[in-house]
Amino acid sequence: MQPAAFVVLFVVFLAIVLVLMSIKILRPFQKGVIERLGKYVRTADSGLNLILPLFDRMISVDMREKVMDIPPQAVITKDNVQVDVDAVVYLQVTDPFRSIYEIRNYMLAATKLAQTSLRNIVGDMELDQTLTSRDVINEQLRTVLDQATDKWGVKVNRVEIQKIDPPIDITNAMSRQMKAEREKRAVILDAEGVRQAQIERAEGEKRAAILGAEGQAEAVRKRADAEKYRQIAVAEGEGKAIVNVFRAIHEGKPTNELISLKYFEVLQALANGKATKFFLPIEAAGIMSSISAMVEASRKTTEGDLDTQPSPMADSSPTE
Repeated sequence: MQPAAFVVLFVVFLAIVLVLMSIKILRPFQKGVIERLGKYVRTADSGLNLILPLFDRMISVDMREKVMDIPPQAVITKDNVQVDVDAVVYLQVTDPFRSIYEIRNYMLAATKLAQTSLRNIVGDMELDQTLTSRDVINEQLRTVLDQATDKWGVKVNRVEIQKIDPPIDITNAMSRQMKAEREKRAVILDAEGVRQAQIERAEGEKRAAILGAEGQAEAVRKRADAEKYRQIAVAEGEGKAIVNVFRAIHEGKPTNELISLKYFEVLQALANGKATKFFLPIEAAGIMSSISAMVEASRKTTEGDLDTQPSPMADSSPTE
């Protein structure tokens, strides 16, 4: 091979290599920090990017959210109880330039900062407050980490406490306390149930008594109304009957003898009753005298009629 041909082939190969070195492809979740001779030039977006080979260098930065696990660590609470706490931090790069030039390893720095901040936050709380205030711890730790990592171009999205483990003896004591509290609540609920049942029963009996009394009062009122209407109807009927009898008597023009007989019938009806004593009005003597006179007149009339009739013996003549 001639030297000229070898040079041409070398130049072509070198050009191909330089072209390949100048082509940089970034994926959608990546951004590139381009340096030229050690100086920052620009930030490249995802896709096809061209740089000057041998002069430019591209550092790719992952822009996706990352999960950082904080190892368990012993923390002493405000009431001097040692607990093991671990957490998970979700963070994301927002500025590729600062994440490269402001800190060397933001993942390690964020982990150490989360550990120290977690000790400070939990150390200011008592054990019971620590166990019941996970949301408060999460928010406080996220605020501290977000403020510190903002300089690094990193955004802390959220922090989650995974577990808070007290010592075994504290756990057993808490279990006994929880059991006692539940038994206490059960006894209280039973007593409340009995009391409520008695109240409901008393209310029901009271309501039933009230309704019964109201029903009896309504029945008495109805009976009184019915009796009043009956008496009114009877009185009206008797009044009409008396009026009719009075009118009939006056229209019939009765004699004194008829009135005396009717009065005597009334007295007979009174005598047939169960009473052993009864009182006669003053007019009864006059009425009895009238009745006696009427009877005597009737007897005399009957005897006169008998005297005026002819005797059968006087009419008979002797036979020869």
